[in-house]
Amino acid sequence: MEFPGCMRAAQSRRRFFQTAAASALILAPAAEAADAPQPNVLGPWPGYSPHIGTLVSEMTWMRAAVLKTVQGMTQPQLDFLLDEKANRIGALLAHLAATEKLYQANTFDDASIMAIYTNAKYKDILVPMNLGDPARASIKGHDLPYYLDLLKETREKTLAEFRKRDDAWLLSIDKAFVWGPTDNLCKWFHVCEHESHHSGQIALLAGRVPGGKPQNG
Repeated sequence: MEFPGCMRAAQSRRRFFQTAAASALILAPAAEAADAPQPNVLGPWPGYSPHIGTLVSEMTWMRAAVLKTVQGMTQPQLDFLLDEKANRIGALLAHLAATEKLYQANTFDDASIMAIYTNAKYKDILVPMNLGDPARASIKGHDLPYYLDLLKETREKTLAEFRKRDDAWLLSIDKAFVWGPTDNLCKWFHVCEHESHHSGQIALLAGRVPGGKPQNG
């Protein structure tokens, strides 16, 4: 038996994911938009090789969950600091974008993790990547569109680069990676998993901000 509240939550999630999936497909060629997949049916997406398309469907589903949690948040809510060791929701959103940019640099530009952390070219991503006191001091004062644009622009580049590549690239192994031999699928699955991890933090904080409401699963 399904309870009315659960049914309403499921319907709300379904509508949100449908909107998010449709928005993601705006990035794809117009001819492919007619083949839009169902948002809750993970698998190959048009415009990508089969395994990359499946990864894109997973990343899109996870991103929709994050966006649903922060929908309608005000700048003071995004800047709310639960305690001196916590991260602001805005900083966590910037952190998600920075992490994606790090893996863009590593997998698209062949930059090693060490090079990313030592090359001035990538300095803008280091504070949001590392969070902590520097992020608490500097990542604030932005409204929600600022963070949504940052996430959108970063994802647009990822999707554009994915369209240029095939499954052989996705499954190619980086033997010198910091974790040991690691393929690009593992790296980009980590980007998705990492977003899931911080989505839980964001949901917790969203329920603690002034005027916030407890988040439903």
